[in-house]
Amino acid sequence: MRMYGAEVSYFSGKLRAYLDWKGLDYAEIPASRDVYIHKILPNIGWLVIPVIERDDGAYMQDTTEIIRRLETEVPEPPVLPAGPIQALASMILELYGDEWLVLPAMHYRWNHNRDFAIAEFGALSAPDLPPEEQRAVGERIAKPFAGALPALGINPATTEAIEESYLALLRELERHFSVHDYVLGRAPSLGDFGLFGPLYAHLFRDPESGALMRSKAPAVVRWVERIRSAADRGRAMQGGTDAVPSTLLPILRRAMSEHLPVLLDTVEQVAAFAHSASDRNLPRAIGFHSFRIGDAAGQRAVFPYVQWMLQHVVDKIQSVPPDERPAVVRFLEDIGAGALAELRFKTRVRRQDFQLVLDN
Repeated sequence: MRMYGAEVSYFSGKLRAYLDWKGLDYAEIPASRDVYIHKILPNIGWLVIPVIERDDGAYMQDTTEIIRRLETEVPEPPVLPAGPIQALASMILELYGDEWLVLPAMHYRWNHNRDFAIAEFGALSAPDLPPEEQRAVGERIAKPFAGALPALGINPATTEAIEESYLALLRELERHFSVHDYVLGRAPSLGDFGLFGPLYAHLFRDPESGALMRSKAPAVVRWVERIRSAADRGRAMQGGTDAVPSTLLPILRRAMSEHLPVLLDTVEQVAAFAHSASDRNLPRAIGFHSFRIGDAAGQRAVFPYVQWMLQHVVDKIQSVPPDERPAVVRFLEDIGAGALAELRFKTRVRRQDFQLVLDN
């Protein structure tokens, strides 16, 4: 396999960590301008990384979809534990890392580490140009990323609360990783890779946020370095238990208290959009809705992709055998996610040809 990605990329970090831990044979190729023009755009249809090109010429895009596909091909060791409670904890953390930690990741990058990010983008896109010309290239590439902050809900009214929430999360992660090597204990799982994307690519590598992590959360730094080095490549999770470490519960509760209202409203917004949609293709965003983080309130775009991720979690809940369901429901209620046990989708979405479409 060839992975077109970048160290500076949020989701490249997630996928690279999975591939390395799994011990899969791949070569990473930096996503330069030529790669975007000659590989990604003609085969995916839009500019995005990471992208996988298989030896047979087939392409894969989207880290969640790629990981699930590769798990069917190389199931051992599994990225998800067998027990439904541990599996759900891991899936919830993947969703949280992918779709909610984008708030601190993007805030710190573009409000505290902008010059570093611009230099990284310029060097990646145009490696053969001198630094001053790379800077100009990086400025052009940075515009849509930095310009996305308002759509994510990052603005002067919310940045203080975003920072407070992130610092509280760091404290919770620090307590957890002081006694556990990984999210669920002895080996990485999908939850680790979901958290690794933002915590590595933006919040560890970028200089100001990286200094903050090193000063406030050295155990989190050690976890980042364990994941990055694939120190426990191929190690399977311990069987025989479906318990979640007690130190993980505050992290899951934070994830659900902040993210669940947005998730549930997204489901309602997608259903309303589908009712009047003229075709099945979904845009990246379908209007705005309210959200809260800490004491701050704001508006952010409604992203239908979030529902596609949530569908995996809810489908997992609904697949639990009846005799195991009471324990799963108690776990969900304990972390503030009881509503997920009863959630039913009026409208489902699916991915088709690297795009999101309405399923019914």
